[in-house]
Amino acid sequence: MTDTTATQAVAIVDAAITSRRSIRAFLDTPVPQDTIVDILRVAARAPSGTNTQPWKVHVLTGAAKERLSAAIQAAFDDPAERATHSEQYAYYPTEWRSPYIDRRRKVGWDLYGLLGIGKTDKERMHAQHGRNYAFFDAPVGLIFTIDRVMQQGSWLDYGMFLQSVMVAARARGLDTCPQAAFTQFHRIIEQQLGLGADEMVVCGMSLGHADPDAIENTLVTEREPVEGFARFHA
Repeated sequence: MTDTTATQAVAIVDAAITSRRSIRAFLDTPVPQDTIVDILRVAARAPSGTNTQPWKVHVLTGAAKERLSAAIQAAFDDPAERATHSEQYAYYPTEWRSPYIDRRRKVGWDLYGLLGIGKTDKERMHAQHGRNYAFFDAPVGLIFTIDRVMQQGSWLDYGMFLQSVMVAARARGLDTCPQAAFTQFHRIIEQQLGLGADEMVVCGMSLGHADPDAIENTLVTEREPVEGFARFHA
């Protein structure tokens, strides 16, 4: 590989990683199944301890996606029903502290600010959160699951797989939004998709073409500089 080719390769990979954002409004432009297969094939090269490859993926389009979305939305909109659903695992800490709570609040209020949602507008907050369950109108919804027998190391491996899915999508001009919001309604997902007793929902993901005119898609979250999180030992 020549120096020029190597530099171009670095630029392409870096662009795919750094252009990845959580998109919250998609066009209805279809994504060919062959493209989805290619993305998953590439992502499956993600590393995993002793090559266990702990990921399983359910790809939803068309009527199947709409049925799942409708079932979850109905539960989400009914306070009594929603209260009967809870996450199977703790994605977020039970006790928040800085700087994590500050970052969480900032991204939330930055998004709501773009959408004109005030801090007391609970109805619009609820509606915006509910957009998760329509996969933000993306043509493809992904539900990721893992065998319950797998332990913490496999969940770390799973994160690398998810990142690989998102980067492979960007390389093909597509966008994504990883969504932990689906975990609360795992029982509905299990029923709708016919999951086995050992299959546990990890998260969902929207996949498609970003709507360039949607104000929420102008949100670019901040990142801590390297010197803020890395220590070099020599």
